[in-house]
Amino acid sequence: MLSYLQGIILGALQGVSELFPISSLGHSVILPQILGWNTNQTDPLFLMFLVATHFATALVLFVFFWKDWVKIISGIFRSLRDREIKASDPYAKLGWLLVIATIPAGIVGLALRDVIRKYLLSASFAALFLTLNGVLLFAAEFLRRKAPPSGEAESDVRISRMSWGRGIKVGLMQILALIPGFSRTGSTIAGSLTAGLSHEDAVRFSFLLSTPIIGAAALVELPALVSSGNVVAMGVSLVGALFAALFSYLSVRFLTAYFKFENHKLTPFAIYCVLAGPVFLIFLLR
Repeated sequence: MLSYLQGIILGALQGVSELFPISSLGHSVILPQILGWNTNQTDPLFLMFLVATHFATALVLFVFFWKDWVKIISGIFRSLRDREIKASDPYAKLGWLLVIATIPAGIVGLALRDVIRKYLLSASFAALFLTLNGVLLFAAEFLRRKAPPSGEAESDVRISRMSWGRGIKVGLMQILALIPGFSRTGSTIAGSLTAGLSHEDAVRFSFLLSTPIIGAAALVELPALVSSGNVVAMGVSLVGALFAALFSYLSVRFLTAYFKFENHKLTPFAIYCVLAGPVFLIFLLR
């Protein structure tokens, strides 16, 4: 099991790499191997630690976008009451876009989680897929659709104009994040850019979309950590989660400001992944 210092390091790393498009799971699998930590990454307690830190990130995202979530949830209930999604109710449309975009990764994640744990939680595989994540980010910038004029509409209203088909497309892109090395933020931003959103709106939609699937996965897995009765594992997970929350908050503040500028693109993150992946792989295979 991780020590408290290792838990702090991995928690901080998760908080940054979950929201930056560079794969938190990939880095959490690679770093212990690079540093020579004596950890078993298929150990259920290690996986529970990762779940706890992911839950902390989801909680930070929910609180950060609290006002949006109140409007979104209210919009969903209004559409259920009225039995229709009115054109004049963008938050109802946005809420259902988030629902349909969450379903694909949720189904695949539940169906394949044991396969992923058994075969893909490999540091070498994660380094390879981290490189491919960089290629994906480059491709997204190359293939992205030009965002339509925003007018005076708010970001959430602009996002709600996305078609249902493109919302499902973004949800399908999120499936890639089940593979260590591919970033959930990166894949959903890539899908959103090719669906016609601006960088600012794409990162916002990505963060809103991350909240339910990360939170749901954590709620499914966290009871196993508590029922394990391992006080040390719970303590390390709690400390890791606190640092993940702190660095998640700093990351979401930075990224939402960064992508407000039209000339700020995914390119720096793509370069990092394309360079870091092979370097990590060399260290792992030497």
